[in-house]
Amino acid sequence: MTIDIKVPSPGESITEVQISNWLVKNGDFVEIDQEIAEIESDKATLTLAAEDSGIISILVNAGELVKVGSVVAKIETDNNITSTTKAKKTELIIQSPIFNSEEKHDFDSIKITPLAKKVAEANHINESDLKTLNKKVQKEDVLNILNKSSKPINTDRLEERKKLSMLRKKLSERLVAVKNQTAMLTTFNEIDMSKVIEIRKKYKEVFFQKNGVKLGFMSFFTKAVTQSLQKFPEVNSYIDGDEIIYHNYSDIGVAVQTDKGLMVPILRNAEKMNLAEIEKTIATLAEKGRTGKITIDEMTGGTFTISNGGIFGSLMSTPILNPPQSAILGMHNIVERPVAINGKVVIRPMMYVALSYDHRIIDGRDSVGFLINIKNCIENPEELM
Repeated sequence: MTIDIKVPSPGESITEVQISNWLVKNGDFVEIDQEIAEIESDKATLTLAAEDSGIISILVNAGELVKVGSVVAKIETDNNITSTTKAKKTELIIQSPIFNSEEKHDFDSIKITPLAKKVAEANHINESDLKTLNKKVQKEDVLNILNKSSKPINTDRLEERKKLSMLRKKLSERLVAVKNQTAMLTTFNEIDMSKVIEIRKKYKEVFFQKNGVKLGFMSFFTKAVTQSLQKFPEVNSYIDGDEIIYHNYSDIGVAVQTDKGLMVPILRNAEKMNLAEIEKTIATLAEKGRTGKITIDEMTGGTFTISNGGIFGSLMSTPILNPPQSAILGMHNIVERPVAINGKVVIRPMMYVALSYDHRIIDGRDSVGFLINIKNCIENPEELM
């Protein structure tokens, strides 16, 4: 029996996608529900799964554009072929261990597909051997390690040409459009993070035991943003033709960096969430974004965005607006610096924050006031709790 693997619709108005990467090879045996390909639209990256177990025939090359609903692969589910091929692959996996360690590996610090993990565990491959790949580990990567040659390979002065993904192309177009179509301006301030750090240190164990997630800085800033948006509604609005649209709710976008580019999943009605609910929602959406499971609906419709360049070590930046939103908050690295408090110089953990905004709709007074309110909330976090 032959099963057609068709391209699913990533969302409304999307008629064409790109096969960005095949996770299996032509002729491979695939398990039911195994991830076999990554498909990419101009809005999101999703995975394509096998609908049954069998031998796969790939009909479309990686990088090609295909219509939604078109057949990109076929799976032959004939029982004789399936069982024979499966037996051969099982024999390869089980009878070809190259490591002697009996230690069980959880592979918590790397991204790895379920099938690749099974092969790695069966062959006692160390997590450190896979970490050097610096990407999501596929079954083929593990097999390459098993079959690697001892002959040295010269990798000096190599070049690689890779087609620009649809997501990256769309992101580029949007960034250029923002610069050309808005009067973007950025204002800065700095925040003493002492009290938030003290609260996190004091309650981190209790918070984790009760909620199953860590208490991070993002939840404090998200609460501070929602309170500030209520005081400065212009920051939570946008221009539509010759009208200004105001929101009485706060759908906060949290910028997440993934292998496929920047994604901004949305926390709906963040003003109604407590710190634990914010942390849980961010963790879930971020994981979906990194693994390609996030939906179009989960990334559209935000009213304000928070970007945290501090996790990469950024000291200061001017974040770019996420249209049609009129403002974005940039968080940065926490650095101990000498500051003057009550006439004395003391060392405090300080963070620079930036608010980029569309000056057509937000005045300087409101932008500065909004950022000062953020500062006051974070420096007095008891009110947020």
